[in-house]
Amino acid sequence: MGDLVTHECYTRVWIPDEENIWQAAEISRDFKQGESVLHLCLEDGTPLEYPVGPSSNAMPFLRNPDILVGENDLTALSYLHEPAVLHNLRVRFLESNHIYTYCGIVLVAINPYEELQIYGEEVINAYSGRNMGDMDPHIFAVAEEAYKQMARDERNQSIIVSGESGAGKTVSAKYAMRFFATVGGSANDTNVEEKVLASNPIMEAIGNAKTTRNDNSSRFGKYIEIGFNRSYHIIGANMRTYLLEKSRVVFQAEDERNYHIFYQLCASASLPELRDLSLTSAEDFVYTSMGENIFIDGVSDANDLDRTRQAFRLLGVKDASQNAIFKVLAAVLHLGNVEIYADRDGESCHVSSDDVHLAHFCRLLGREHPQMEHWLCHRKLVTASETYVKNMSAKQAGNARDALAKHIYARMFDWIVSHINLALHTTSKQHSFIGVLDIYGFETFEINSFEQFCINYANEKLQQQFNSHVFKLEQEEYMKEQIPWTLIDFHDNQPCIDLIEARLGVLDLLDEECKVPKGTDQNWAQKLYRQHASSPHFQKPRMSNSAFIIVHFADKVAYECAGFLEKNRDTVYDEQINILKASKLQLVADLFSGEDSGPKSARVNVRPAKSAPKPPNKEHRKSVGLQVSAWAIVKILNLYTPLNEFEERVTVSFIRNIQKQLQESPQLLVDTKQTLPLLFPYAPSSLGLETLHIPASLGLHFLVRV
Repeated sequence: MGDLVTHECYTRVWIPDEENIWQAAEISRDFKQGESVLHLCLEDGTPLEYPVGPSSNAMPFLRNPDILVGENDLTALSYLHEPAVLHNLRVRFLESNHIYTYCGIVLVAINPYEELQIYGEEVINAYSGRNMGDMDPHIFAVAEEAYKQMARDERNQSIIVSGESGAGKTVSAKYAMRFFATVGGSANDTNVEEKVLASNPIMEAIGNAKTTRNDNSSRFGKYIEIGFNRSYHIIGANMRTYLLEKSRVVFQAEDERNYHIFYQLCASASLPELRDLSLTSAEDFVYTSMGENIFIDGVSDANDLDRTRQAFRLLGVKDASQNAIFKVLAAVLHLGNVEIYADRDGESCHVSSDDVHLAHFCRLLGREHPQMEHWLCHRKLVTASETYVKNMSAKQAGNARDALAKHIYARMFDWIVSHINLALHTTSKQHSFIGVLDIYGFETFEINSFEQFCINYANEKLQQQFNSHVFKLEQEEYMKEQIPWTLIDFHDNQPCIDLIEARLGVLDLLDEECKVPKGTDQNWAQKLYRQHASSPHFQKPRMSNSAFIIVHFADKVAYECAGFLEKNRDTVYDEQINILKASKLQLVADLFSGEDSGPKSARVNVRPAKSAPKPPNKEHRKSVGLQVSAWAIVKILNLYTPLNEFEERVTVSFIRNIQKQLQESPQLLVDTKQTLPLLFPYAPSSLGLETLHIPASLGLHFLVRV
């Protein structure tokens, strides 16, 4: 910052504060260049000598004039820095109850953790047809802008909803879809818009769960493309899903739950049509009781199952098909209760032949009991010269059982998504579309594992797209038109992405260690320490030899290495899949029918020295980490931003969601850093509007102060 010039009306500033993060103060005495102390007066009148200079604090941030505080667009502030952003959002939320604020092309949304009456049809109608700046900031204003630009400019649109876990992204995405369903009502009586909205309760049941941060957290990413005809009426939709958190099926941390659908079924187990599932309370099943609290305050799982079933019916999934789905899901719970006993030699194990849960599992999936009992404790090894059956230890068999449970659930999840898409499909010619992308938010918990690593890696990729869209592209336009322009210092997170995905990066070393016959999480950790010791984005925790820290764009996160290899391999054995392929139940056979065992030549190429199981198919050969690194979401973002030169370019709107935890200011600070980690390209304090030439073609109308 330059010199602080003070007059009789003393300059007001923000200084760091341990308790409140930022504290307001006023300079009480003129400051001369070179002095080491700034004389301040706090708001309560307390005098303070604030050390400044190269060896201590930098000059404090200047406060905005009172007349600007509470502006509904952050770019209208004279000074746009962290304390100014926080203070403006806080004032708008606490004093005016406004949860939405613009930041140029970005809509910032604060999660109020309560239902607000601002999403009714009359509000949709009020925003429909209006320009973005005409009314208060709102998700409907962003949706209307996307709808209008699609119709006016003949350009497809995408709305990207991002933010931390629990910030309210899914709700934002839901309201955006409600807006399109209302203003773009279908041209005929097919009720497409109703079906689009009906997909929500189903996807929440099978893809959402209670976490410590959020009672209804999406544990998958989704991109919904809503199709319109030439009259801009909805004619269909299509959903793509990414990175389902499969590990939650077999493990939940304390005070967390498995997917809602399991609790819905257990809560409704006494219904006549569900008695065949042989379910009891969720407390009785290993896979639903690890979090030690099967309830969510204010939620009736039994009522939610009614909503889920009604949504299925609206999408054309009849009761008989629903019951088949529920059988598969109940079978997963029974599988988790199958007890595997270690034999005395420690190298083999067995399942009791009268295990009631294994009997239910086999009955529900239409298979013979003895086969499943055998292949839960044994595996087939194929070498160049022979095939033989090997015993598994109790631990190996337990891992294999859990991997099978995760695999069955993931296949069921994909099947349901494909059937939702069938119900939303249209034979009419699509003229244009609006996409809504809702992915996992950045996550950091007390213990972070492979799942958080994948989620945060995906968020790094999304943040990179955001940087490209807001900064790189605009600056390139300025350079192209040879406009005087100072390069903005924005946070480029490419080095962090390279650390994760480049050659010998975290994922590369993980996959290599997975291929080593006796690879361990510990060995992988040592390789990481050796390879990345000098990386500015990688750190080794002082007190641990089994964890690593990555400095992400949003926060430093410590990841525990334990379990990374197992989760990355995600090994499912052929023999167990083959049993399910031959099921007497059509749905079960359909779920696994697409899984062939890969090319026959693979059997010949396996060397006898390798004890690793033959991967069941091509899909399984790709480790989870590799699937994330080749994640289709990045392709979607590249396709639907102006980074490409496709025939139809797509405009992207960004919505940033922030958690409201104003009682805990430090948390609000962290969340704001995570959602607004960049300097905005225009700060009126350093560059006057009259000296800045903005070409209309850039569409940077939001830079003009109203």
